[in-house]
Amino acid sequence: MTDTLIINSEIALAQAQRKLAEMWRENKYVEVEFRRKAKQRTLTQNRALHLFCQWLADTLNDAGYDMRKTLRQDVDIPWTCESVKEHLWRPIQIAMTDKRSTTEITTIEPTEIHAVLARHLGERLGVTCPPWPKRDQEAA
Repeated sequence: MTDTLIINSEIALAQAQRKLAEMWRENKYVEVEFRRKAKQRTLTQNRALHLFCQWLADTLNDAGYDMRKTLRQDVDIPWTCESVKEHLWRPIQIAMTDKRSTTEITTIEPTEIHAVLARHLGERLGVTCPPWPKRDQEAA
């Protein structure tokens, strides 16, 4: 028999402890597997990601780093929110988390990915990456 218990509150913790004790008393044997899983990123974080991508696109374009200068040499293409997400954010996300979709990342991972991207752009291009958006910021 396999039971999955999600412990996300003090009440759930107490229930899990009671269940574990009950199973022990009944069988004198219990096998437990612990997995840590962070919460999926929130809708607010998703909006922040898209706002950040737009800010970064504007920053790179203003600094004269179109996609041609940054990624390829044969086409002059301005950055957009979507191209930042696909060509800069997502490759780092996949390398760090092994997750292709931004819907799969946790609440912790966006700031970790942002830090790596900011460091990369600073070291390689001398571009100061925009900060991660705050909750009350909106697209201009």
